[in-house]
Amino acid sequence: MNRTEFVIATSIILLLAFGMGWLCHWLLHRFSRNAGTDLSELERLAQSLHEAEEERDQAVLYLETRETELSNQIAQTEAELRAAMEGLRDARQQGEEMRAYIERMHANS
Repeated sequence: MNRTEFVIATSIILLLAFGMGWLCHWLLHRFSRNAGTDLSELERLAQSLHEAEEERDQAVLYLETRETELSNQIAQTEAELRAAMEGLRDARQQGEEMRAYIERMHANS
């Protein structure tokens, strides 16, 4: 092995060592950074998620209550409508009976 081959082999080995060192440093930095700083962020996110779930539960409860109220109101309105329609039907029937009675009275006189 002459001097040129030795220099090239040494530079390749040094380049590979540098690349592996940089990769190890990057991996360690990435994993250690996530473990340290993300705990507070994860705690904050967990708290926000908990609050959002509570708000969702309250909204669902409100919607269920409101839906029950509106269903009751619709049922009551439909019952009133049926009663009004029956009253109108009775009034029309009485009106027809009165008209027939009046026509009979005019026919008899």
